[in-house]
Amino acid sequence: MDFDIVAIGAGIAGATAAAHLSPHRRVALIEAEDSAGYHTTGRSAALWVQNYGPRDVRELSRLSRAFFENPPKGFAATPLMRHRAVLLVATEAQLPHLEVAIRDGMGLRHVTPAEAAAMLPAIRPGAIAAGAVEDDAFDMDVAAIHQGFLRQLRENGGPIALRHRAGRIERRNGIWHVETTTGEIVRAPVVVNAAGAWGDEVAAMAGVRPLGLVPKRRTAAIVDPAPHDPENWPMVCDIQEQWYARPEARTRLMVSPADETPSYPHDVRPEEYDVALGIDRMQQVLDIAVRRIEHQWAGLRTFSPDGSLAFGWDADADGFFWSVGQGGYGIQTSPAAGHFVADMLLGRDPGDAATIVETVDPKRFSRPA
Repeated sequence: MDFDIVAIGAGIAGATAAAHLSPHRRVALIEAEDSAGYHTTGRSAALWVQNYGPRDVRELSRLSRAFFENPPKGFAATPLMRHRAVLLVATEAQLPHLEVAIRDGMGLRHVTPAEAAAMLPAIRPGAIAAGAVEDDAFDMDVAAIHQGFLRQLRENGGPIALRHRAGRIERRNGIWHVETTTGEIVRAPVVVNAAGAWGDEVAAMAGVRPLGLVPKRRTAAIVDPAPHDPENWPMVCDIQEQWYARPEARTRLMVSPADETPSYPHDVRPEEYDVALGIDRMQQVLDIAVRRIEHQWAGLRTFSPDGSLAFGWDADADGFFWSVGQGGYGIQTSPAAGHFVADMLLGRDPGDAATIVETVDPKRFSRPA
């Protein structure tokens, strides 16, 4: 099968890149699993938060907001966003961290413990010294966003090949030959490596030097906060991101210890200790009795060595393009990230995103320190 571009990985990174490229090039998207986004994308409970991540992430998040507010006609059958504020809480010892967040953040306002408790009545008296609120955040419908981009690719004639794990990857006479576990060979002058936690493994298959990506496990659990009604609560986060909780399915609460345990690419599962740790940290601030864990899971959030995104051409391998290192920011940056990747691949002006070109260039990892 011959194409202009083959993208490896059908999670949010591969889906957005392929969707934005497909009006201009013949694009094939190949995925190892039975379903697109099985690993990280499918396990994300995403919230759009402007004050989250390094500068390059915040810029792409800012540029993505308009898309979520007003997606193209037919992109999804339901709204992509629902307002939900974010409440950052701090103990007395953490107040310096809170002041830095307010000073350096965008649109954060200081709140007293009483004001925080008015927003989230389950806060224990005396548990926090102060808080900060980002009023302009919102929940995102991850499945609708992901499927919308995959639909765009299909409508532009791009195939999505599930259960096609990349095996041998070779470049011959200016063309990449990607042999999959089905025995099929997909050929294209350009490979987009959007394989997430498997990004370095895909590079190694292609004889390309890995970037040093680090997959990190993130754990979450669903609990019943009854008799509280959490539907309109804000997401609440420890100012040093030691735990967070957010309403889920209107009547439940998702709790995480915000763990970032270095791992390896695999179908990751939650550790009981991490689940218990998240519950314990949450209960130090929120007066919620947890009688049982209704559901628990873990996902891999993959980071580059410096924590910023890695979008761009490889330093040495012709026709090899990286779209990795999204960490926990892949959904909220997805519209602008897909557009940015297409701009880089097609040689277009990236517009407002030009300010991050050097920051996210994967060549930075091959330059002398």
